[in-house]
Amino acid sequence: KQWYQRRVAITAGICVKKQNLHFVVPASAFTLTSGSDFLTTYTFNTHVAKHVFCRVCGVQSFYVPRSNPDGYGIMPHCIEGGSITRVIERSFDGAHWEKEIVGSDIVAQSKEKS
Repeated sequence: KQWYQRRVAITAGICVKKQNLHFVVPASAFTLTSGSDFLTTYTFNTHVAKHVFCRVCGVQSFYVPRSNPDGYGIMPHCIEGGSITRVIERSFDGAHWEKEIVGSDIVAQSKEKS
């Protein structure tokens, strides 16, 4: 698929340390084609976000974000070359999550487009 999506830079705790730059897609738009037996999940705080990573190498190529539990946050640097046509980057102040989510359209990113 050709992807055009806004990449979100999260500015809080674990996301800053992992350099969590991702874009969000509806769950129906994501298919893991292989490697599920190598994945493990880390949660903390509200346990809504599911930080999925490879238990062998530690790379997190996707996860279920707290803002979008009905979708996936995809790390574009983990996608095969040529799949992404353009990226627009914006920030989300995760240090002030509750306040930031109110004025953000990030929740809409995991909804099916009509």
